[in-house]
Amino acid sequence: MAEPQARIQLGGSVWMTVDGQNLGGSGRMQLLALVGAHGSITHAAKAMGMSYKAAWDAIDSMNNLAGEPLVERVAGGKGGGGTRLTPRGAQLVHNFRLIEAEHQRFIAQLDGQATGLADDYLFIRRISMHTSARNHFAGTVTRVVHGAVNDEVEIAVRPGLCIVATVTHESVAGLGLAVGAQAFALVKATSIVVVTDAQGARFSARNCLTGQVARITPGAVNDEVVLDLPGGATVAAIITHGSCEALGLAVGGTATAIFKASSVIVGAPA
Repeated sequence: MAEPQARIQLGGSVWMTVDGQNLGGSGRMQLLALVGAHGSITHAAKAMGMSYKAAWDAIDSMNNLAGEPLVERVAGGKGGGGTRLTPRGAQLVHNFRLIEAEHQRFIAQLDGQATGLADDYLFIRRISMHTSARNHFAGTVTRVVHGAVNDEVEIAVRPGLCIVATVTHESVAGLGLAVGAQAFALVKATSIVVVTDAQGARFSARNCLTGQVARITPGAVNDEVVLDLPGGATVAAIITHGSCEALGLAVGGTATAIFKASSVIVGAPA
């Protein structure tokens, strides 16, 4: 049984910039909040797991970018002085927390509407793939038969439509082609033979896809024939213009696309 796919979840973070320079995000705002809570850069830096120098560097940068101090030194006192947030610094921390809370609610709302995001992501990856093969079929590996040299891989594209491919042992292992794995099959249109009277005939080719002629694009020498297959898939074949006429191919007619398992190139999502 295939392992269930991990659910993709949305995430995000908020940060502020001044003229393209990073003023601060949740990390720097947390540093400011800790300075306000402890009244000490030393304690704030320790709580953040950063060095005293790195803390002061960050605060100096924020002070400069804000155009006014966010943190100020306090001289004297029982503890010998310390640091504190200015009113502007305290206001910035407060407002940032409000904005961050609103942002998290927004992300949570999007995440709740992201059912099927993983499937959509894989689909987008597939349709953005560029190959010279005219026919792209994507689906799930339903069967792997190991042979002496090559393995036979069956890919279920949709109910009632499977593509069978013959690939080497090394390719099966390298691509992770096991039952339940996602895979795609590529077939060149020139590798497909079209027949119109397949009833009762037997072919050595493993793939025989019967459908309705959806369109014919004539060319000077060759024609492209596209068949609509059950379930909404299509398959395209390139045959000679003479063969198209001899077969009596016409839009709306029935035909069968035949191709060998060795003509199928199999791939897997990266």
